[in-house]
Amino acid sequence: MGAAPSVPENSIHEFTVKVDAKGKDVDLSIYKGKVVLIVNVASKCGFTNSNYPKMAELHVKYRDKGFEILAFPCNQFLYQEPEASEKVEEFACSRFNAEYPIFQKIRVNGPKAAPLYNFLKAKKGGFCGSRIKWNFTKFLVDKEGQVIGRYGTSTSPLSIEGDIQKALNAQ
Repeated sequence: MGAAPSVPENSIHEFTVKVDAKGKDVDLSIYKGKVVLIVNVASKCGFTNSNYPKMAELHVKYRDKGFEILAFPCNQFLYQEPEASEKVEEFACSRFNAEYPIFQKIRVNGPKAAPLYNFLKAKKGGFCGSRIKWNFTKFLVDKEGQVIGRYGTSTSPLSIEGDIQKALNAQ
């Protein structure tokens, strides 16, 4: 149950993702040398108000030190992200002052899961195997594109600040 498929990629830097509803491609190799927090987000989730503001706070505090957040809207959990990708971006930016990229809506589990998420799950399993359990699952990625941490929905972004600092200071 919940086993992640085998993946040939060795780093997030080998992936290209769709950035927005316009379908613009983003090569994740642009994040080489940065510490990245990758999060599946939803605007109608009970964890929205506790995660988005803290993610924005971390981003503002550490972006000039080489930290980035990549948010991926997902509608797989009780349809808690029903809006189009551009509406999600508008919501996150206007309500929570998100200044980090909000990518195109994706699937994180199942046969149509985004390849990036298959990679993340294969590299760091969770409490219930590799499946993403809910919205706001967080993956911390080091400067070389390796997954170094996975945190559940109820883990506050601020509680992983020490891990972010350690990754930023690693040579």
